[in-house]
Amino acid sequence: MSDPRNVIAPVAAALVVLLAALAASACATSPRYRRPADPTQTQYLDPANSPTVPTVASVPHVSLGEGPAERWWTVLGSADIDRLVMLALQNNRSLAAANAHLSAAREHLRAARGAWYPQVDAGAGAQRTRFGATALGPLAKDFPPFSAYAAGVDVSYDFDFFGSTRSRVEQAGASAQYESAQLEAAALSVSGNVVIEALQVAAFRAEIGVAEQIVADDEHMLELIRAARDAGAVSQIDVLSAQSQADHDRTLLPPLQQQLSMAQDVLAVLLGAAPADGTPHEVELGTMRPAGDLPVALPSELVRRRPDIDAAEAQLHEAGAAVGIATANLYPNFTLSARLAGEGLLNGGPSETAWNLVGGLTAPIFHGGALGAERRAAQDEYQASFAAYQQTVLNAFGQVAATLQALVNDAELLSAEQRALDSASASLSLTRQAYKAGNAGYTQVLDAERLHSQAELGRVQADGQRYIDMAKLLLAAGGRTGVAPNDGSRLTFHP
Repeated sequence: MSDPRNVIAPVAAALVVLLAALAASACATSPRYRRPADPTQTQYLDPANSPTVPTVASVPHVSLGEGPAERWWTVLGSADIDRLVMLALQNNRSLAAANAHLSAAREHLRAARGAWYPQVDAGAGAQRTRFGATALGPLAKDFPPFSAYAAGVDVSYDFDFFGSTRSRVEQAGASAQYESAQLEAAALSVSGNVVIEALQVAAFRAEIGVAEQIVADDEHMLELIRAARDAGAVSQIDVLSAQSQADHDRTLLPPLQQQLSMAQDVLAVLLGAAPADGTPHEVELGTMRPAGDLPVALPSELVRRRPDIDAAEAQLHEAGAAVGIATANLYPNFTLSARLAGEGLLNGGPSETAWNLVGGLTAPIFHGGALGAERRAAQDEYQASFAAYQQTVLNAFGQVAATLQALVNDAELLSAEQRALDSASASLSLTRQAYKAGNAGYTQVLDAERLHSQAELGRVQADGQRYIDMAKLLLAAGGRTGVAPNDGSRLTFHP
């Protein structure tokens, strides 16, 4: 009998040559993902119109650099807002769902990485057999039925020469990256909505305070007009005009109270509580102490900070991995499997050890053009994802540009509203003095009061909108929440 080594050596040499050839071919055909190049823009607006050099004194200074620090809302300088946002990030249910999705994606990634290692399975079986004439011919009648068993382990390994497994792992990793970006996006959305709703609550409460003061002034003036009528100085027409003005100004309150109630209900839900169970969370505009400098990320830095851009890039990476899988399907697949088992008869006969080693090679020959079509489709999907990524970047730049310009407009509006309020206050004071001295009619007083109330409400609205647009700028310009996703059911926060 020949030495088995004389057979194994040539087979092993041939196998090494085959593996080397396949590896070289794999290097030539396996596509690799590369992240898109950073944008070349250095500004969001035309420098001539950029608020980084303000033309209005009350425009906050904007500095282009790395962007807002962790917990972007702290730039607004409100301890009440800080507390509300942290409460929402701990209790909001949409964040709990996003964190669970991320944990699942990470487990899928771990499962995909398992294909890099040999697969080991245990197997056992028993059978009752009687051979027929097909197997043993005339001797079958003399061979009795028997029971046998086999138990052992199976080991298999896919060499992945053309990157199918690698691309599937990349795909799972990109999916985990997408879910991570979605978690940050959800946290950013929750924090932004909490800040905006809290500011709206503060603005509505301030407007309600102004409206209540206007009604109180109307009541005071109505008392003076009635006293003047009783003294015969004015007619009943003046009383009715004053009463009409007071009744009209009272109509300002119900819409503002309704808006306040709606904003408070939305805020309660964001904080993870039903409106009926939530407690009022008040923020005063007068307590806001925003930083003198608003940090905005440069365009090249923004693409690394915004979670929507990160999610779009993850989808692009996932589409690139799909191209790799479709490409690998065009080429052969080589696997190696081995089995080691103990075999014997159930009636107590002697057992023996059996083993085998099998190398398998499968290669596509004809699939009706399906494999090539699938690869071209994956390439088209990649181009679609790339276009979607580019559009996401452009949308982000547009949001930053819009909020930057909004701050300039807010400052101009606030300045105009303040001048209007100062003028209306001076006019109302002089008109009331003239009325008491008998040098002005009540119609003039009503007109002055109307202008004053409009100016006062406008001033409060402009102030509230200015803070809201500051928050929107910080959100659009690379704000972060400090949420650190983990593998559990709770969210943690960076210190």
